[in-house]
Amino acid sequence: MKLFACQNCGQLVHFENVSCMNCGMPLGYLPGAQTLNALNLESDGSRTPVKGDGSHWRPCANESALGCNWMVPAESDAAYCEACALNDTVPDLSVPGNLEHWQAIEFAKRRVIYTLDRLRLPLVSPVGAHTPLRFKFLADVEGQDPVLTGHDDGLIVLNIAEADSAERERRRAELGEPYRTLLGHFRHEVGHYYWDMLVRDSGREEACRALFGDERADYGAALQEHYNNGTPAGWEYNYVSAYATMHPWEDFAETWTHYLHMIDTLDTAANFGVVVNPVVSDAPEVNTEVEFDPYNARSIDQLIDAWVPLTVALNSLNRSMGQPDLYPFSLSPAVVEKLRFIHMLVQEGPLGAGTGASDAAA
Repeated sequence: MKLFACQNCGQLVHFENVSCMNCGMPLGYLPGAQTLNALNLESDGSRTPVKGDGSHWRPCANESALGCNWMVPAESDAAYCEACALNDTVPDLSVPGNLEHWQAIEFAKRRVIYTLDRLRLPLVSPVGAHTPLRFKFLADVEGQDPVLTGHDDGLIVLNIAEADSAERERRRAELGEPYRTLLGHFRHEVGHYYWDMLVRDSGREEACRALFGDERADYGAALQEHYNNGTPAGWEYNYVSAYATMHPWEDFAETWTHYLHMIDTLDTAANFGVVVNPVVSDAPEVNTEVEFDPYNARSIDQLIDAWVPLTVALNSLNRSMGQPDLYPFSLSPAVVEKLRFIHMLVQEGPLGAGTGASDAAA
């Protein structure tokens, strides 16, 4: 994630901020420019960047309800910003707690859309016939089947109970997961969407099957097998998580999730000028300086070489605070090869059209 400064006073401001905590100037995220700008209020009600090109903007219709700080071009007829416009169904706000849950969900979703924009991944597939990326946020209703988080042909359904930290922790412990977050859910589910676009509709099924297995295996049977019998012994050598063992689709989505974890965290570290150089430095693998753009990394090896030392340091810092490891996973050689494939998909884009330079397939 980029770091942003208030153009009015120079104060560090964060992606979610709606105003500068130092000078009070309103802030707005401009999706096309991928910048968070301090904004002047004009006489016609529009807003213009304090230091910019004179473009005019107006707030997303969800500004007051959700604190959405993404802006809409003033000349547009759209009520909602690029991120909020993707919503198909939103929670019933007459139910107590649903507004707070939806706010948390949208914070996470905007980060994912930011990442997809940075990767130049289309939200509407240029190939195939499946629908554009959409989101449906639903709550469980007493007497009805529970809402299952998942993806189906471009539509991502999320149970808003996942926005309740206590409920999410209960589910994490019940399922024996080391990590469960709203951001992780979004990254996982969009992984299914981009499997459709970058693998199925781009003719890369065989190359994907060589690494992840045959996705034509019965999904329902695989799910039943997973929850009845658990993960196979030694799964850590071939999968990034226990859930990835369930079915090739889930293996791909889990690996995709970790790829997005990696590039966004490394990007934040690079923007902060993070250097990992421990005093006990006999082992060079725990030294790193993140001084490249992870969103345009030349290869997966460049990402891994920075990621491993960074997570060692971050996990150690968390332990010093009595907290669980920030990244409780290991990347085996087999997982690195799967990440290499995903890096290639992202860099080449749909049908291999190319979104950036990469030697990932080498």
